[in-house]
Amino acid sequence: MEADPWVPVNIGGSDLLAKAWFGDTQYRLLLSDLNTVWEEDMTAEDIQSRAQDLNKRLRAPTQAFFSHLCSVAQPCFSSQNDGQISAAHMILEQHGDNLTVKLKSELAGLPFCWEFRCTAAPVGVVCRQLVRPLLAVTRVLQRQVEDLAALLARKDVEIQDYQENGAVLSRARLQTEPFEVHKYRENFFTKIVPQMGVTLDSLGFDSELQALYMAVSSGETGPKRKRSPDSSPAAEDNHISEHHKHVTDVPTDVGSSLASQEQNDVKGSSGRPQEADSKQTVLLPSAAAAGSKERSTSRPKKKKVVGLFR
Repeated sequence: MEADPWVPVNIGGSDLLAKAWFGDTQYRLLLSDLNTVWEEDMTAEDIQSRAQDLNKRLRAPTQAFFSHLCSVAQPCFSSQNDGQISAAHMILEQHGDNLTVKLKSELAGLPFCWEFRCTAAPVGVVCRQLVRPLLAVTRVLQRQVEDLAALLARKDVEIQDYQENGAVLSRARLQTEPFEVHKYRENFFTKIVPQMGVTLDSLGFDSELQALYMAVSSGETGPKRKRSPDSSPAAEDNHISEHHKHVTDVPTDVGSSLASQEQNDVKGSSGRPQEADSKQTVLLPSAAAAGSKERSTSRPKKKKVVGLFR
């Protein structure tokens, strides 16, 4: 269940984050309003007993009615398939630290009732299911921003090289200023963030964040580890801590260092080809290498720039 994403849902007029897993005859449910996290873990025996208490006329094995419960409950906790959500009526009730979701539907023409009776989750579950993955997601997003900043720095060096060799933009409106990462960050924090309207109680968890959450939680950003059935929550916590430690070991100021490196490369391009370029020539196929041997005595001609430059 750790790799399943949190999904924003609306139950009984209340906005919540939900994380649900349904097996053959068991389920686990997590709900949160960002003030409290509630959970319920039910086995086949528990489901059978509760079904009999809530539906006195029900005479069926667990598997028979559990498939119906999944079909009407899963869409409610995944914000998908609006047509099926209307087939079940759900009411949210809170009593102290407990949260109950009452579901009413029809099974074979008879009323079918169910109650998800959730209790406050312990701190370990909250950290394992919500806090740690979201901290890892923020670090991965920070790494993504640093990589994009480095890419923009290399693009600026490439454009400068074009301009020094006489290239001119065909459309003046496409002209951009060189990217400065520190200036961009300052502008983003002081001007853009206040206009976004993001608050600490925001339940926004769109599809891209859900996919990133799944990638981080399932260990796709690091070495995968097979989970044994007997693994304890404490062992799982230790593994997640090590995994997130691995994720957060990322160098900073990538854009600045790469930009200075590319600037030095451009300054040295007026002389002989650099060692890195000659090594790249050795890796060419034999036919291309033979053709490049003829041109080794003279500097290659500048190709005519096409596209945005002329």
